[in-house]
Amino acid sequence: MTVFAFYLFALGVVAGGLFTVISRHPVHSVLWLILSFLSAAGLFVLLGAEFVAMLLVIVYVGAVAVLFLFVVMMLDVDFAELRAEMAKSLPLALLIGVVILMQLGFAFGAWEAAETQQAARAAPVPEGVHNTQALGLLLYDRYLLLFQLAGLILLVAMIGAIVLTLRHRQDVKRQDVLAQMYRDPSSALQLRDVEPGQGL
Repeated sequence: MTVFAFYLFALGVVAGGLFTVISRHPVHSVLWLILSFLSAAGLFVLLGAEFVAMLLVIVYVGAVAVLFLFVVMMLDVDFAELRAEMAKSLPLALLIGVVILMQLGFAFGAWEAAETQQAARAAPVPEGVHNTQALGLLLYDRYLLLFQLAGLILLVAMIGAIVLTLRHRQDVKRQDVLAQMYRDPSSALQLRDVEPGQGL
């Protein structure tokens, strides 16, 4: 059953990634991407990394992919025009793809598995400690400074993105809260006696 589940999830990851790239409609691409994420989460569960699997589902499927889906569905994008512009860059993209495939072939062609790969791959986990607890102890004990620095870098990147995209346009009316709070009702309101049959 474990082998069948592995091949099922592996097929889901490969098929989802392939159809994400070759699908013509962006909504279909996002749905295939969600399938790829869910299949990858299933592979993590088979490896015993339930925490990473749940992070993948919650963060990537529940937030990022759904956000992409909403943006693609809500924006009125001319996909025919986008495809025409992409067709101009197709030769360069094919050249880059061939170069990357050649590099992967060189890398994996000369790669050999060491005899101690299983021992090096498996992190030492104390007995009686769940893998999620061991991951927390590793992050917040041994690599606490690096973990905090990574969070600080993400915070600076988020603030930088907000600052770069912030635009103060002069032709846009903005709400002045203080002017609304301190206005005089006697000057803001005006009573008029409208005669029957006449408008304002």
